[in-house]
Amino acid sequence: MKQVYMDTFGCQMNVADTDRMELLLFHSGYNRTPFKEEADLILVNTCSVREKAEQKIFSLFGTFQPLKKQNPDLLMGLTGCLAQQEGQSLLNRIPGLDFILGPDTIESLPTAIDRIKASNKPLVWTEFDSLKNYSIPELPESQIKPTGPSAFVNIIKGCDKFCSFCIVPFTRGREKSREAKEILEEVSRLVDFGAKEIILLGQNVNAYGKRGLDVPVAFHELLYQIVEVPGLQRLRFTTSYPRDFTPELVQAYRDIDALMNHLHLPVQSGNDRILDVMRRQHTAQEYLDLIGHLKNEVPDIALSTDIIVGFPGETNEEFEDTLKLMEAVRFDNSYMFCYSPRPGTPAEDFPDTVSDEEKKERLQRTIDLQNRITLENAAMFKGKVVEVLIEEKTSRYGASFKGRSPHYWMVNVKCDENALQVGDLVSVLVEEVMGRALVGKLTDQ
Repeated sequence: MKQVYMDTFGCQMNVADTDRMELLLFHSGYNRTPFKEEADLILVNTCSVREKAEQKIFSLFGTFQPLKKQNPDLLMGLTGCLAQQEGQSLLNRIPGLDFILGPDTIESLPTAIDRIKASNKPLVWTEFDSLKNYSIPELPESQIKPTGPSAFVNIIKGCDKFCSFCIVPFTRGREKSREAKEILEEVSRLVDFGAKEIILLGQNVNAYGKRGLDVPVAFHELLYQIVEVPGLQRLRFTTSYPRDFTPELVQAYRDIDALMNHLHLPVQSGNDRILDVMRRQHTAQEYLDLIGHLKNEVPDIALSTDIIVGFPGETNEEFEDTLKLMEAVRFDNSYMFCYSPRPGTPAEDFPDTVSDEEKKERLQRTIDLQNRITLENAAMFKGKVVEVLIEEKTSRYGASFKGRSPHYWMVNVKCDENALQVGDLVSVLVEEVMGRALVGKLTDQ
């Protein structure tokens, strides 16, 4: 078989898209290789949400150029959000690039490769599909590709929110949901192949089912259906939008044992004026009220979020409101960024009055605060027993295995190296906190 080298930037949906392309390529005669020097095809699945990611992508393709010179038959492809955003212009910026596929055309990857080989010309394929809903066809003999203990399932793509800073609606298109029947069939297959945990994905996952489905199903109803799949032990989803977080979804967290007590809910800012300019469609107090309702129903819920500092026009006082919200919520983790303008978004034209130096200073203060809260939250697990889904072996902190707790903490497990297998669900007594991870030993409890 031929060899494909694959690299992925960006969100978990991009990771899931890469897994899908790997499967499509396998059925077209390609095996994945970790060595780019061995590749007949190099494929990079890209992100354009942050400027830093774009810079890394262009730098990476620079390292591929010597390989292209050594092997003129080597094909190089770029997929994902940067492909959708930049399109044809990437052919000028990346010498030797053979094809560009947007997120909506990854199912056509084998066809694209055949076209390139037949025509010997670069291909740009970035049209959005015209269907009202979203489908991921099952491949024949797909059972030959096993899964790990945790598996991603895309249930909705696109976003209708059009936050002023965000490129996603322009690169991923409008919201489209998959039929519940198709999702349930995929979940069943993955569990049959060994998955213990399913993670439902979408740019705005809790907008699932709002329109377009032949058989309408609300998001919370989908969750109740999925947990009935025999053999499924854990369920998660990401990423949620505050405005779409319904009381029924809060109740699902309370009622469904298999739904893990962790939620990633981006807030972006703690100041109402900034939230309004961002077009987030909620206030800081509405966000806090939602968190309060959730904590009342599920007191031990673990929370993570996204934070943007230095948004155009943000004052020091408005930034301080974000720190106050973080203190109030006490997130276990935050993904924190300095604002960078994205081409084609409304915020690109906003006067950027915050200097780079000030952005960096605010980001560091945000990181320092989150690090303190994270360590304080982690300390509460010391001496407690947590359930851990074993993901892989490790040698860190004197441990033999590591995995995730229900609250999405990484737990390093001290035990004999032959005591466990990947996919085991075990009880671990937490003995210490090391950085952002917990360390403990197996227990019979």
